[in-house]
Amino acid sequence: MSMKISTKFAKDRPLDLICLGRVLVDLYATNIGARLEDVSHFAKYLGGSSGNVAFGTARLGLKSAMLSRVGTEQMGQFLIDTLKAEGCDVSHLKRDAEHLTALVLLGIKDRESFPLLFYRDGCADMALSVEDIDESFIASSKALAITGTHLSRPGVHAAASRALDYARRNNVRTVLDIDYRPVLWGLTDKGDGETRFIADGSVTGHLQAVLPKFDLIVGTEEEFRIAGGTDDLIACLRTVRQLSAATLVVKLGSQGCVVIEGEIPAHIELAGIQRGVQVEVLNVLGAGDAFLSGFLYGWLRDKDHETCCRYANACGALVVSRHGCAPAMPTPDELNYFLEMQPKRPAEDKLLNHLHRVTVPRPQWSELLVLAFDHRVQLLELAQKAGRSESQIGKLKQLLVEVVAEVEHEYGLAGKIGILADDCYGQDALNDATGRGWWIGRPVELPQSNPIEFERGRSIGSHLLSWPKEHVVKCLVQYHPDDELENRLEQEAQLLALYQATQVSGHELLLEIIPAKHLPQEPDTLYRAMQQLYDLGIYPEWWKLEQPDAEMWPAIDALLMERDPHCRGVVLLGLNAPLETLRQGFNAASRSKTCRGFTVGRSIFYEPSRKWFNGELDDAGVKREAAANFITLIQSWREEMARAV
Repeated sequence: MSMKISTKFAKDRPLDLICLGRVLVDLYATNIGARLEDVSHFAKYLGGSSGNVAFGTARLGLKSAMLSRVGTEQMGQFLIDTLKAEGCDVSHLKRDAEHLTALVLLGIKDRESFPLLFYRDGCADMALSVEDIDESFIASSKALAITGTHLSRPGVHAAASRALDYARRNNVRTVLDIDYRPVLWGLTDKGDGETRFIADGSVTGHLQAVLPKFDLIVGTEEEFRIAGGTDDLIACLRTVRQLSAATLVVKLGSQGCVVIEGEIPAHIELAGIQRGVQVEVLNVLGAGDAFLSGFLYGWLRDKDHETCCRYANACGALVVSRHGCAPAMPTPDELNYFLEMQPKRPAEDKLLNHLHRVTVPRPQWSELLVLAFDHRVQLLELAQKAGRSESQIGKLKQLLVEVVAEVEHEYGLAGKIGILADDCYGQDALNDATGRGWWIGRPVELPQSNPIEFERGRSIGSHLLSWPKEHVVKCLVQYHPDDELENRLEQEAQLLALYQATQVSGHELLLEIIPAKHLPQEPDTLYRAMQQLYDLGIYPEWWKLEQPDAEMWPAIDALLMERDPHCRGVVLLGLNAPLETLRQGFNAASRSKTCRGFTVGRSIFYEPSRKWFNGELDDAGVKREAAANFITLIQSWREEMARAV
């Protein structure tokens, strides 16, 4: 029997939820099983209970906002950018020049031990003050969620209390995540962030004073014990009930949870346990924030409590099976798949992992105009013929970055421009381009290798760990569906290894397919090559293709929609073809639903570069001629696309 929700939410509010409280940087150990003092590598994520819930609910599709403070340094900017990327409102996430953004170091020692170390003395989020609380902002939301940490010090307690008063005055529902961390109440040594419970009368009194102000109170058994002040859970729940008419949600770990409206039962089981989903646990840190995110996802959409608990338990189960807190939060597509399939080992479910990768918010590229100069062999030959040093290749590539920047600025191409550059001769160019908001591709293949080899050897995954996340892994492979079996199997094994490496590193993958020319070339050769790679379980975000015949585009579009509707699309390569040939390819692709643009190189830069190496053009001259070619190609692309409209 479903449990009806009794909460009434205000209608037509621009926000669903405001989260007030901790937001910080999590530095998560990637050395699983190591003591925290022995950890050598960390991953950086958004963290903090309130930050995680703002992130998690936004990822699930709620209109969420963060109310707190971060420092004016790089870590504060990281938190703002991370929340904005999920669609979270950060208009009241204040930059604080006097305080640094908080940090937490977290480890995964074993299934029961998760050491964590808080760096929060004088941190930005604990500097939140009453002056930061805007009544009109609070009134713009259906609900306000506060964590217990922001009741632990006078300044943040005053700020939280004012926000609660504004909420009550403006028909905003209020949520308390008890979120009891003894170290943050000054009850343990500063290095002991792992201890989850210490009985303390002053903390109990502090919490009980604010309980009447909440409509929904969520906590673990231990957290309700600190709120109630005794060791008996039922007695504590009855004490809380005497102080508050709130809906009470008690988290029971892997067992699930209970929701209590009205009278407290004699035994917790009589409240009706909503069973959790049993999964293999990697990391319990962040599970409570995921649980609350899932519960609020249902609660704020007027779902019954049974549905809210299903969402909550599933979100918690997914996060305990993954590394990190915020980045482990699911999207609606993931959540629905998980609820339907309920895999015992989510980390090993390929489709679930694919959904987690491709359904999260990502920069959108409706059109992609890319200058490709990842060429190594061709530019080395030009330099050698001209008697120039290899070091000049790197300088040339930096000039080409300047070309792209100038074309972007002059023609208003922000969000549509990109480069392909290598780290052999083009590392300085890559460094110059990174951080501009461009699409940046970077090759990994050893030029002209067949079967394919990686330029840095077989340990491709370790190489990708040093790359910025915004870089796209580009791999050119001479893959032919009718190749000799031994050669084809070796190519496929290498591509599978690369795909799996990108799954771990988090980089997008572009596969550039040029079927080996010594084998027969049929109109459907490219199509069958793509089909076979999909059959292997390889799902690249991008395909880079030789210009298919016009009659093949409907089949390619259908293949992508059938096999991977989340694929970013196809871009066309150039192979030093003349402009008219490229224009014909653009025309053939003009009615495609999946072709996004081009990544063309030698047709743009080769002749200007030859002149530059030979001293026929200076730096300004090579930039001028390359820019003119690039602009001509962009105009040709857009003219052909416009004809198809």
